[in-house]
Amino acid sequence: MRLEDRVCLVTGGAMGIGQATAARFAEEGASVVICDVNEERGQRTAAGLGPQAAFYAVDVTDRQAVQGWVDDVVARFGRIDVLVNNAGITRDSQLVKFKEGQVVSQMSEDNFDLVVAVNLKGVFNCAQAVVPAMIQGGGGVILNASSVVGLYGNFGQTNYVATKSGVIGMTRVWARELGRYNIRVNAVAPGFILTDMVRQMPEKVLEKMRGRTPLGRLGDPHDIADTYLFLASDEARFITGAVIQVDGGLVLGT
Repeated sequence: MRLEDRVCLVTGGAMGIGQATAARFAEEGASVVICDVNEERGQRTAAGLGPQAAFYAVDVTDRQAVQGWVDDVVARFGRIDVLVNNAGITRDSQLVKFKEGQVVSQMSEDNFDLVVAVNLKGVFNCAQAVVPAMIQGGGGVILNASSVVGLYGNFGQTNYVATKSGVIGMTRVWARELGRYNIRVNAVAPGFILTDMVRQMPEKVLEKMRGRTPLGRLGDPHDIADTYLFLASDEARFITGAVIQVDGGLVLGT
């Protein structure tokens, strides 16, 4: 019961890594509050976590909605101990695709802005909203979802890589700024993880992913959830400003 009596927030908690993290935290005694834009899946996930869990329909790009969510959680539960900034999206395409002397496609400004809004600004919105409650409660833990592509880059992911690199930068800044308040801030950088979305990819693509991973398999959402659990617990009490790769030794290529 490593998170007993703690109130933990998980963004994007309806599915995938967020859902696995919420379940793992609940198993360890936490009161888990998830938010997501998928209300049906979010309600179902929260119902499976027990009576101490709650779901809120929140778009992390909406600053007022995020603040309202956090204020309501504090009023309802009395404190916030852990925030997992898990919500994220992809909108992949090349910066410029050139064929036979002409530009045939390029990443749209709308898709660049949308990914930045969710993956980077959303992390900023949620962290800034919870920090005052954590300070008043004597401390806390903020865990940010980055990616190995934020460290090494990846073909066709200018927008996504920019956000995941930015998350690492914000993590290190906040670790410096918030340590005096007993708030630890760390990032987790997953490799290829077998979420429901990834399972729908063609088998030849999955096999290529496995071939790049020295451990010979794709990650499971629970591999990431267990890492979040460790970082949220007192076992990681002297870890802050870190970026933990959970990738099976992944070697990225183009």
